[in-house]
Amino acid sequence: MSELKNSPWITCFLRPQELLLLLMLRWAIAYMEDPAFPHLGDSSQPLPRACPWRCSCPRDDTVDCAGLGLSVFPDNITKAARHLSLQNNQLQELPYNELSRLSGLRTLDLHSNLISSEGLPDEAFESLTQLEHFYVAHNKLSVAPQFLPPSLRVADLAANEVVEIFPLTFGEKPELRSVYLHDNRLNNTGLPPNTFLGSEAITTLSLSSNQLSYLPPSLPSSLERLHLQNNLISKVPRGALSLQTRLRELYLQHNQLTDSGLDATTFSKLSSLEYLDLSHNQLTTVPEGLPENLTILHLGRNCIRQVEAVRLHRARGLRYLLLQHNELGTSALPAGTLRPLRALHTLHLYGNRLERVPPALPRHLKALVMPHNRVAVLGERDLVSARALAELNLAYNRLASERVHPGAFRRLRALRSLDLAGNQLSRLPEGLPPSLRSLKLQRNQLRALEPELLAGLKKLRELSLAHNRLRVGDIEPGTWHELQALQVLDLSHNELSFVPPDLPEALEELHLQANRISHVGPEAFLSTPHLRALFLRANRLHMTSIAAEAFLGLVHLRVVDTAENPEQVLVQLPPKNKGALSPKG
Repeated sequence: MSELKNSPWITCFLRPQELLLLLMLRWAIAYMEDPAFPHLGDSSQPLPRACPWRCSCPRDDTVDCAGLGLSVFPDNITKAARHLSLQNNQLQELPYNELSRLSGLRTLDLHSNLISSEGLPDEAFESLTQLEHFYVAHNKLSVAPQFLPPSLRVADLAANEVVEIFPLTFGEKPELRSVYLHDNRLNNTGLPPNTFLGSEAITTLSLSSNQLSYLPPSLPSSLERLHLQNNLISKVPRGALSLQTRLRELYLQHNQLTDSGLDATTFSKLSSLEYLDLSHNQLTTVPEGLPENLTILHLGRNCIRQVEAVRLHRARGLRYLLLQHNELGTSALPAGTLRPLRALHTLHLYGNRLERVPPALPRHLKALVMPHNRVAVLGERDLVSARALAELNLAYNRLASERVHPGAFRRLRALRSLDLAGNQLSRLPEGLPPSLRSLKLQRNQLRALEPELLAGLKKLRELSLAHNRLRVGDIEPGTWHELQALQVLDLSHNELSFVPPDLPEALEELHLQANRISHVGPEAFLSTPHLRALFLRANRLHMTSIAAEAFLGLVHLRVVDTAENPEQVLVQLPPKNKGALSPKG
């Protein structure tokens, strides 16, 4: 071969066609003798790895064919694949011979395809002895695969049309940790008692949004999170939760549970339970036997008329008690009912029929949320036991100024947010604590602002006075003097005829929409150099109503909303206000 390559004289006796062949042969010989040529016997120079057309193979063991609109299972998948992604395609079936050939698969992702139970051969899984993660959510399965390998750790069959589970679908899986079956059509018949037999490592089980009528028996004792919301459950059979001592989260909201569907032992053995959601059911009382480690109890949207202290006695560690939208009336929370809950942080009583603040509130309570009740009186000592309150929401009740005691808020030295919107107050409350950051008084009947009632609120950042009956003459001089930290002031939907003078210097956002303002003078915003947003929509402004000098010095101003006035108002902002919107609308 080397002689042929190095014999220049031989070319003299060849015809043109023979000469061309000779030159090609010489080139091939030179290429093969090149040290860089990858010889088949040279393991240091591997052949290029095959990857299915249009798919990507970022690693030797990974094949990614997601989101390609595939309707046929891709060929040429390497047998070395450990992770195969086929989600978001149009696959209707998986060929047995192709799938069973990939015996080393650990992850098979078929999420969001069109695969039916007939298109998912059970025999194929017999070869997938190393499969750990199986995702087939958002397909068209009517029954679960009859056999899944014992190596499985995560199985996601959510959002299909599954009506039946078989014993070896999830049974005899010692490594199985998470099972997702939500958004299917399972009833109790399709979920046999031995569904999870031999799978005692499952920590997360989601059966929400199915058609279960009672809590399934024989659930794994290893469970930590159990989702059963959005079913038809009316009963928890006695002992159904007696072995789940590791359970930390139990979701039973949006079912048909009644008092008779629970008993004193239903939750009593759940010694690790921290979160229990029983909202949107038909309970008329707090369940018995609540575990002592319970942290969050959600009972909203039931028919509870009274809370008995004995029902809360064991749950001393409770931090969040949610009782909104029930039928709690005058005597629903007698004195002492909440006293055992020494760690209670938040009490939600939104949308009930309460006429007074519950007596003897826990001393460490941080948030009391009870808008949309019938509270008409706030006495001097109604809140005295809850001196740690940081948030108090009494919006949309029936409070009138003459029935709010001057000392009602005085002892709340940690209060940061006070919401009294939607009441019948004609003047600001007295004794507001200096710790306040947010004060909401919109939709009342305020006719005057007195500086004495706002004195000391040096930390107040947000003040809402919208939808009242305020006029500029009703705002006494010095009203804003001590509000040194105020950044947001809402005076919209009042009866103001011009911009109130001497507004707080720190103000950044000023709402004056829907008033009677017809003129904005050059001195209107001299006291508010940090103003960023100004809302003058729906007033009585005309084309020349705003003085050209009004915005001089407002270098931070970015939004001026003057829409919905009698005439289009053009606002000339200073040159430094690049990117400002003027007018808006």
